[in-house]
This record gives sequence, structure tokens and C-alpha cells, in this order.
Amino acid sequence: MKPSPRQLTLDLPVEPRYGREDFLVSPSNAHAWSTFESWPNWPDRVLLLLGPTGAGKSHLGAIWAARTGARVLNATALPMADLPALAKAPAILLEEADSTKRVEHEMFHLLNLVREAGTFLVVTARQWPDSWGLATRDLLSRLRLAPAVEIGEPDDALVRAVLVKLFVDRQLVVDTSVVEYLAVRIERSLDAARIIVEALDREALAQNRPITRPIAADVLRRLDGEAPTAP
Repeated sequence: MKPSPRQLTLDLPVEPRYGREDFLVSPSNAHAWSTFESWPNWPDRVLLLLGPTGAGKSHLGAIWAARTGARVLNATALPMADLPALAKAPAILLEEADSTKRVEHEMFHLLNLVREAGTFLVVTARQWPDSWGLATRDLLSRLRLAPAVEIGEPDDALVRAVLVKLFVDRQLVVDTSVVEYLAVRIERSLDAARIIVEALDREALAQNRPITRPIAADVLRRLDGEAPTAP
């Protein structure tokens, strides 16, 4: 029996959904969520949001930015920014502050400006400032004084819930056994969940078949760079 021909699929990426209703609260992010919910009743105008890649920092930051009208920019864009004008914004979300060591002067200047203006500033990073390799002592001192909240790696329950939500968002009907199979095999991050669901969606369309455990196994091996074998 000849295998069914693969259908041509259009690679149209689905942008991550960063709405408030799309954020799933779990023990790994509950403290950070409650802290952002308590805004503007914060002990300080500057807040550090720390956590590993794919833990949900950008999502939580986007919810806060939409609520506050914050300006959003990556730390690497600081040298090109008009810092005095930026500091006049109602709030600022500065992402990936630990991704570069070449913006220390601009970051230090921005911290001083927002203090003077009374602007709220959220700074996201993967690790605490002491691990950034900062050479500017005054900058490190100011960052150490800022309150911080952490988001941990997604727990098992959150990974499962995110997988289910991503499948539902794409209107894909998937058996719970497939979700369980994926949840214990993918990297424990929300980005990894998005990648595998997007890949499974493409594969199911190409084969014109529902998503099954064998299909999930083959897609996982392909993403891991392994040659497909029988599941």
C-alpha cells in the first residue's frame, strides 16, 4: 500500500499570544504574577523580573506594559534611544538586560533619569545582576537595591496546561496521551512547547492525519536532529 502523499503546507508562523487571558498561573510564577497584579503599589519604582529563558517573563512583561502604557525595548537598543524622552514615558519595560555588556553607561543613565522622573521601570533578565559581569560599580549597586521577583522553570502541570492551550488555540484535537507523552520529553520551557505544537500542526497538515503519539515521536526526533525511527 502506497503511503499517502504529503500535502504542501504554508509556513505561516503563529505569533505568541501575550494577552492577560493567555497567562497561566502556576506555583512557578504565582509570586511574580501577584507582584505585577499589585502595581502600582510597589515598594520601589524599579523592579527586576528574573527567570530562565522561556519561563514567561516576556508574557508577564507584555501584560504589564499593556496595562501601564509602558514603552518596551530590548537593552541592546539603549545606545540608539533618546533616554531623556524615554524616561518621560509613564512606564518602561527593558528586556534582556543581561544580554549585553556594552550598554552599562546607558543603563546607568536611564536608571538615574527614571528615578528623577518617578517613572516605573521593569528590567527583565535571566539571572541576578551579580552574574551579569558588570564593570560599572554604581550600576551594580543600584540594581542590587532594586526589588526583584523570580519566575521559575515551568512545572509539570504548567507545561501540560500550556500544551493543551496551544493545541486549542490552533483548533487541534489531540488525545491526552499525546500531551502526556510530550510533557515529559520536551525541554521545560514555554518556548519549547510552542515550537513542538507548531511543528506538529505542520506535520499533521502535511500528512492530512490527526496528531498521534507516533507522529509526535517522529517530530520530536526530527527537532532533536535524530534520524526518524519506528516509535
